[in-house]
Amino acid sequence: MFKVAILGASGYTGLELVRLISMHPKFEIEYLSGDSKSGMKFGDVYPGLQYLKLPNLLSVSEINYEEIDAVFCALPHTKSANIINNLPTNIKVIDLSADFRLNSSVDYKKWYGVDHPCPEMLVKFIYGLTEFYRSDIKISNHVACTGCNSAAGLYPILPLVSNAVIDFDNIIINLATGVSGAGRKASESIIHSEVSEGFSPYNIKKHRHLAEFDQELFNFSGKNIRITFTPHLLPQNRGILATIYVKGNLNKIYDTLYKKYENEKFINVMPLNTLISTKDVRGSNFCNISVCESSSPDTVILLSTLDNLIKGSSGQAIQNANLMFNLDESLGLLTPPIYP
Repeated sequence: MFKVAILGASGYTGLELVRLISMHPKFEIEYLSGDSKSGMKFGDVYPGLQYLKLPNLLSVSEINYEEIDAVFCALPHTKSANIINNLPTNIKVIDLSADFRLNSSVDYKKWYGVDHPCPEMLVKFIYGLTEFYRSDIKISNHVACTGCNSAAGLYPILPLVSNAVIDFDNIIINLATGVSGAGRKASESIIHSEVSEGFSPYNIKKHRHLAEFDQELFNFSGKNIRITFTPHLLPQNRGILATIYVKGNLNKIYDTLYKKYENEKFINVMPLNTLISTKDVRGSNFCNISVCESSSPDTVILLSTLDNLIKGSSGQAIQNANLMFNLDESLGLLTPPIYP
């Protein structure tokens, strides 16, 4: 058994880490941190999990890091980096914040508005898009999990730009995401009466996940590709559905995606013109992709859906951790979607 600590366990991604790891046959939760709820029983914070034998929540400083093999860090950006920078070097780190997703401290300041707390550590981290960086993740002690919106868009687009089967100048993503993507902290913009029975765009000009699109599209194409990206807030708890407009040949696009993902356990390329829903992947580590004809003969519509808290975050983190410990990467993650 590998002993792990979950930092920021009282948030939504932390909760999903606890829930999933509690069923994992090789990982054992040794420490849970939640500074604002330090000293509380986890089952008092989330009564639905009170049946589990879990350690009480501690502050980050109370954890004995010499006793653990891995840290899952589900803390906010900037706070995460400072803590990780002081961890023992032998511990494997899986970071769910944005602090180490970008390769450049200059880009970090551009998109997050502050200097990077420890820029010298950026080179240690592998970008956690598992199906594209699997070999690097296996030999790394530091992985930076992707943004959930980024993952939903990159899974269908990266194979297409790396094989140059679509026009790089005409990529449009309209993406809708559930409110849990904003975290658990109280905010007027995500309370029920503000979100329920409405559907609205946000951060149209400068969404932070655009930085990941810029970086990864360049890495896989060698060209600076700027997509048009419009995120929307869905009046539901979880799930992302991306509708992506590209220029290219329908059959070439489908064949490229099918070939890339035909042997992947967690990425499903559906039959042509399949309409998909966030309900199809809810509560699971799967991502479904569909290639569809559009009303315009030279435009192809890609649909991509995943659970933002699992394949877009905590499930992805565990998938990467499995690789880092030389385990089957699907271990603890094959729970079927919850429907309806």
